[in-house]
Amino acid sequence: MIAMTDARLHSPSVARNRDPILAVLRPLLHGARSVLEIASGTGGHVVHFAAALPGVTFQPTDPGGPSRASIDAWVAEGGLGNVRPAVALDVTAPTWPVPGGVDAVICINMIHISPWAATLGLMRGAADAVRPGGLLFLYGPYRRGGAHTADSNAAFDDSLRARNAEWGIRDLEAVAEAAKAEGFGAPQVVAMPANNFSVIFRRAWPASP
Repeated sequence: MIAMTDARLHSPSVARNRDPILAVLRPLLHGARSVLEIASGTGGHVVHFAAALPGVTFQPTDPGGPSRASIDAWVAEGGLGNVRPAVALDVTAPTWPVPGGVDAVICINMIHISPWAATLGLMRGAADAVRPGGLLFLYGPYRRGGAHTADSNAAFDDSLRARNAEWGIRDLEAVAEAAKAEGFGAPQVVAMPANNFSVIFRRAWPASP
């Protein structure tokens, strides 16, 4: 992460992956009006998506004060009217300080750099925030069938666990089970560059009485 001359922070990985992610998100968000982003980081993703999708209102969040300042600075620099001020949000909190009924929740590169409790909190909170039929979009590296999908991911996983024993690349099947437990359907999985995946869950409609 690189600091700019003001509050803005810059992440090189955002510049590499924002366009491939947008290509997946664009058709998914057709007709959407509201998106909640979890762990927005520098703000590089949300400003890129908001500029490309002016009909969608984005609510960025992050637990870190410097990240929230960076998000708001990037939004101001871009003159974007469809991004709300960044909000402090801890995914493990029992309730989230954001409005519910959004069309989508997106979370990019968080699950592998946080404890498993954060993934469970994400699923619980997203189930409350997303309207029936709406979506939860995840992006990042995953193990599949109990194995890494590339040697580079195995090395990355080792480095993550060396930094924090509670971090690590998750099994996609375990993530899908956690989502299912909160009322999401089976995932749609899209292979992405650099051995990453987009994973899309739809929140089920309530059963008819």
